[in-house]
This record gives sequence, structure tokens and C-alpha cells, in this order.
Amino acid sequence: MNAKQAQAKLAQLESNVEKVIKGKKDVVRMSIIGLLARGHVLFEDVPGVGKTTLAHCLALSFGLSFQRIQFTSDLLPSDILGVMVYDPQRHEFEFRPGPIFSNIVLVDEINRTTPKTQSALLEAMNLAQVSIEKTTYDLPHPFHVIATQNPVESHGIFPLPQSQLDRFLIRLHVGYPDANFEREILQNHRQSNDLSMIHPVISSDELEQMQNGADNVKIDDSLLDYIVRFVRLTRESPLIEVGISTRGALALRRASQACAYLEGRDYCIPDDIKAMAIPTLAHRIVPARHLESSGEDIGIGSAHIRAILEEVEVPV
Repeated sequence: MNAKQAQAKLAQLESNVEKVIKGKKDVVRMSIIGLLARGHVLFEDVPGVGKTTLAHCLALSFGLSFQRIQFTSDLLPSDILGVMVYDPQRHEFEFRPGPIFSNIVLVDEINRTTPKTQSALLEAMNLAQVSIEKTTYDLPHPFHVIATQNPVESHGIFPLPQSQLDRFLIRLHVGYPDANFEREILQNHRQSNDLSMIHPVISSDELEQMQNGADNVKIDDSLLDYIVRFVRLTRESPLIEVGISTRGALALRRASQACAYLEGRDYCIPDDIKAMAIPTLAHRIVPARHLESSGEDIGIGSAHIRAILEEVEVPV
């Protein structure tokens, strides 16, 4: 499947999701880019703006297995990964897989469970496998995590550590709809959350072809130098305590290639890198301590990335 064919198919996917999600075209596109780049996506915003609904619509748009896990304070790692159960007939233990053994896993309110349970996702998200009782089990292919969290509330939550945030290729803020779309949602409130309107439009084989196509998008050496200059500036900035790692630079490259592929091109341009810099990198930096506000300010990282983008000379 070439880039132009994929563009038409992905446009169908966008239209499918937008039957329910109104006025969030950019967020939908960024979510699709995360899938194309084989990365995990974190939706972060206040309650009631459609984070879970958007994640659910994306999952239902693929002909893949799907599980939703509601994270709570009493959730255990075994509730996610699975557990060994004794079989009295065979006189041995057998493994019962948990909900993580699905192609697409929706992790709702990921910051409402303990760090011990959050860490159960690390191996799964990084290596697409889990280890139980000294045995490693491969997860289905493809494997994709879509997580949601509320960054504003502080009661009864456990903020994700930097190592966990780093496993998400893209962090997105859904935001409120504008007045016209909000009025449309109110007018059609019975249909606005009707997920029966969402049907699978892309199969597993098609998704794999598209992911391979995104992997093969050409990126010129001058653009690689552009990424290197950018990430090195984040490490040198007095406003940033911890800059972008090499993993972050690789994430930006993969996301930029997927962005180009979504646009129907088999080559990257500087605008692809600019478009993906904030979604892929803002959650990976640690601002200098004197700039941190009480609680998590979700705009600090974005502001720093935007400022550094303006400093770096764009290749022509």
C-alpha cells in the first residue's frame, strides 16, 4: 500500500471517528499518527471532554481485539497481566491471561492506581511482552495502549513517573469544543455518544502495511541534523533540568515519518518535525525546579519546546 492509497484509507478512518467526536480533527489525526508510528498514546485533560470516548472510537475503528481496563486504587498487577491458577485435574499451574493480552488496550484513568500497578505496564509497553513466574509471554501483534488521565485533580491519584511517561510516544490534550460544535453536541445528545455508529474500517493486515509504509518514509540527513540540534538545545537550556533523551529523538523521527505518511507523502519535510515536536517531546522534559508550579503545569513543557523550535535554524 503506497502513501496515496493509505491517505485515502486513513481519511475514511478519520471520518469514522468524527461521527462521534466533534470538532477535534487535529487530536484525531495525532492519535492516528501514534498508531502508524507503533507508539502508545496518552490523552490528558480535565474530565468530561471526551478522552475515553475518543480512545474507544479509535479502538472500535480497527478490526482488532480490544479491552478496557478501569484503573482504581485497589487494582493489582495480576488484574492486568494475568495470574497462575492451579488445575486440580492436571495437578499443575496454568497461566490465565489478563486483559493486557489484546491488540488495543484502553487504560482509563491511569494515574488512579498505585505505582506498583502502573509499573506492570512498563515491560508490556516497551517490549510487547509480559513476564509471569519466570516465563515470558508475547502480547498480540499489533499491540497498542491508549491511556487517559486527569492532570488537574490531586486527591487519590499517583502521578506517572518520568520513566512511565517516556513510554508514551504522544501525549495529547483534548480540550473543550468550540461553541458551534458544543451546540451541535447538545442538539444531538442522544447520538453524540452512540458508539454503535463506529464500525471497523481498517483491518489488522492493512494497519501493518501502513505501519511498514510509515517506517519506510524517507527522511533526509539535513532533517536528522535538525532533530539533533533541537534535542541538544533542550539539554543545554537553563530552563530545562532534564532534556530530551536519544529515545525522545527517535520518537520524534518516527512520529514525523508517520505524519508525512498520513499526508500522503513518502518523504519528510521540516513541517512534519515541527508539527510533531510538542506532542512527542513536551512530556519528556523536566523543567528547572525554580519554574515548577504547584502540581503539574501541563503547559510548561509545551512552552519550552515551542521556544526552542524558534531558535533552531530550519533546513531548506
